[in-house]
Amino acid sequence: MKQAQRMQQQLEAAQAELASTEVQGSAGGGLVTATLLASGELQALSIDPKVVDPDDVETLQDLIVAAVRDASRAASELTADKMGPLTSGLGGAGLGGLGLPGL
Repeated sequence: MKQAQRMQQQLEAAQAELASTEVQGSAGGGLVTATLLASGELQALSIDPKVVDPDDVETLQDLIVAAVRDASRAASELTADKMGPLTSGLGGAGLGGLGLPGL
């Protein structure tokens, strides 16, 4: 029982850390950069003025989507790195059914 409580505390601490950890993704060689919290919340979006072309909005849209996807991938990897060791001791059952963010 103490081991389960300790694991619960470790999971909560890891979730709290992830909730405040920022990750970045970029596209177009850094022309567009997205900053997300590891929990997935978009915090900032940076667009280099060189990429803004009123006659080619589609390219800018594609770069934004790519940057956000890149940041989301980084957030998922960070979550897996933080939570994986904590959830592996549960017999491979995982915690997805518990509604915990990032699982």
